[in-house]
Amino acid sequence: MQRPHRRSRTLVATLVSLAVAGVVAVFTTIGVAAPAAIQYAPQNTAPPTISGEAREGATLTTSNGTWNSDSATTYTYRWQRCEPPATPTGCADIPGATSNTYVVQSADVGKRLRSVVTATNASGSAAAASAMTNVVQAAGPAGQIRLSNGLVSIPASSVTPPARLVVDAIEYSQMPIRSRNPQQARFRVRDTRGFVVRDALVYVTAIPFGRILQPAEVRTDQEGWATITLQPTQALPLRNGYLLTMFVRARKEGDNVLAGVSTRRLVSVRTARPAA
Repeated sequence: MQRPHRRSRTLVATLVSLAVAGVVAVFTTIGVAAPAAIQYAPQNTAPPTISGEAREGATLTTSNGTWNSDSATTYTYRWQRCEPPATPTGCADIPGATSNTYVVQSADVGKRLRSVVTATNASGSAAAASAMTNVVQAAGPAGQIRLSNGLVSIPASSVTPPARLVVDAIEYSQMPIRSRNPQQARFRVRDTRGFVVRDALVYVTAIPFGRILQPAEVRTDQEGWATITLQPTQALPLRNGYLLTMFVRARKEGDNVLAGVSTRRLVSVRTARPAA
């Protein structure tokens, strides 16, 4: 919603334009030269807007906004750092930030940002400020991607000590296991900071060994899931009260499998007699 004073300026500029057009038409009709056009400084009709994420290291870009002007207009820019909750009196210019783009700095973390665009023509100049950004967040790991479900995905290469990998979710296509047909098992990997981790290597083996054919290591997808086909063998008892127990390991490629950021977990699925 436009502020009242902006609506007033817009109305004034419109009336001026109509008046000038009317005067020109009258003078033209009676064969008298029209007077020179009325000159006025730029009038802002829509404030600048900021695109980009309010996060350390990200690049923000400001638009010019929309202006009425009687002649060619040039634009200059300032970026301001504001104390949350931001108010017009709680903002100060950031030294050297005079481009239409701005790279968010560590000093901005916990603050809010806005742009101020000044429009200038032959008759004068005027300034307009954008809305505030969200509160600036600290930089996250390299390669982070925000997923549509709200989670943030990072590559395994961005997980370094003291952070570690965690196998935090498990899904099976058949529970309990009632046949020796191939089935799907899914294992999700996060790190201890809560990011889902892509390109982690997940290894699964049965305990005791031999109850499933040994599958190869599988990489996690963008949402942190590794999908592995399990092929039970005749060594797996399909009876009530038994379990398929598996050792699951997630690691970063190139790390020592027993060190680095790797993690290990035992998981079990109940078995049961085949359905009648």
